[in-house]
Amino acid sequence: MKPIKFDQNFINKLKKLKNQNPTLYFKVYKQLSLFKENPRHPSLRTHELKGKLKNVFSISVDRSFRLVYIKNGEYLFFDLGFHSQIYKD
Repeated sequence: MKPIKFDQNFINKLKKLKNQNPTLYFKVYKQLSLFKENPRHPSLRTHELKGKLKNVFSISVDRSFRLVYIKNGEYLFFDLGFHSQIYKD
C-alpha cells in the first residue's frame, strides 16, 4: 500500500476539530483507520472530484464532512471540512 501522509493544513484543522468537536474528530479518526486498512472500503464512499478539483479524491466522514487527498506515490491528505467548505468556488 502507498504511504499515507498529511500536510500541515490538514494537521492544523484536525487539531482544531479535536478541540471544537470531539465527536466528529473521533469519526475522522475512525475513517482514517479504515482507509489505512482498505482505501477502497465501501463505507468511505471514495470518489474523484471534478472541475477545479480534478485529480483530487474525497472520502466521507458523515453526510456532510469530507477528507480530501491526492494520489501520487503516496496518499496525501491536504484538507478536511464540511461539504460547503471543501467544494466552494
